[in-house]
Amino acid sequence: MHEHHHHAEVSSKTVGLLFLSFIINMLLSVVEIIGGIISGSVALIGDALHNTSDAFSILVAVLAFKIGAKRANSKYTYGFRRAEVIGGFINLILLFISGCYLAVEGVGRLISPQQIDGKMIIVISVLALVIDALTAKISHHGAHHNHNMKMVFVHNLADAFGSLGVIVSGICVLLWGVYRIDGIIALVIAAYMIWQAIASFKPIVNILMNAAPESIDLEEVKKSIAKIKGVKDVHHLHLWCIDEHETALECHVISEDMTVAQKIAKKLDEKFAIEHCNVQVETKEKCCKCSCCDN
Repeated sequence: MHEHHHHAEVSSKTVGLLFLSFIINMLLSVVEIIGGIISGSVALIGDALHNTSDAFSILVAVLAFKIGAKRANSKYTYGFRRAEVIGGFINLILLFISGCYLAVEGVGRLISPQQIDGKMIIVISVLALVIDALTAKISHHGAHHNHNMKMVFVHNLADAFGSLGVIVSGICVLLWGVYRIDGIIALVIAAYMIWQAIASFKPIVNILMNAAPESIDLEEVKKSIAKIKGVKDVHHLHLWCIDEHETALECHVISEDMTVAQKIAKKLDEKFAIEHCNVQVETKEKCCKCSCCDN
C-alpha cells in the first residue's frame, strides 16, 4: 500500500526573491572588489570573494528548489525533492571552505596587519550590511524546516556579521589606528561558519544515506506492527527519509489476513506520522533474504 503527500516548504515567491538576491550579491561583490582596490584593503577584497561564494550558494539553492519542484516520473518515482537536500550538502561544503578561508585570512591579519582606508571601508560595508541583512531575512523563511534554506541563511547571516565586523574595523582604524581587530573579527566569524557546517553535516548525510530518522525508534515501529491483530511476524523492515519531511517504510509481514496492510498503514500514520509505506503480506514463513536485510 502506498500513500504519497507532497510538502511544499519554500514558496515560488521566496525562490524568486532568492534569485534576485543572487544578482544583487554579485553586483555587491563587484563594488567591494573595486572599493578594495581603490582603498588598498585586502580585507574588503577578501570579503568580496567570500560574498561571491555565498552568492553562488544562493544560486545552488535556487536550482535545487527548481529541480525539487519537478513532478515524479517513471525514472525518478519519488520525485526530485531530495535535490534540495543535495543543494544543502553542496552549500554546507561551501560554508565550511569559506570558514576555513576566512580563518586563514584572520590569522594572516593578526600576524601582519594591513593598512586600510577606514572611511571607504565603512561606506561600502554599510551597503553590504544592508544587502546581507535583507538576503538573510528572505532566506530565514523555512530555514528551520529545510537544510538547503538553512545553509543559505547561515551563509548570509555570516556575511551580515562579516560586514558589521568590517565596519567596526574601519571605526577602530579611524579612531585608534588598530588594524588587528580585522583578524580577530574574521576568526570569530570563521568559527561560527565552521561550527554551523559541522553541526549540519550529520542530519544532511543521514538523509542522503537513507538512514532512519532519529525521531523514530525502529524497534518500537516493529513492535507496534507485531501487535496488530493477524500479524504473526515482521521482517525485512526498512525505514528511511525521502526528504526532510516525509518518511517511508517497507516491510514484510506474515499473516493470513490479506487486509492487514491497510491496518498497518493506518497505525503507522497515526502513531509515527509515516505516510508512505509498502507492506508485503506473506502467508508462509519464507522470505528471500537480501544482503541489506538482517531483520
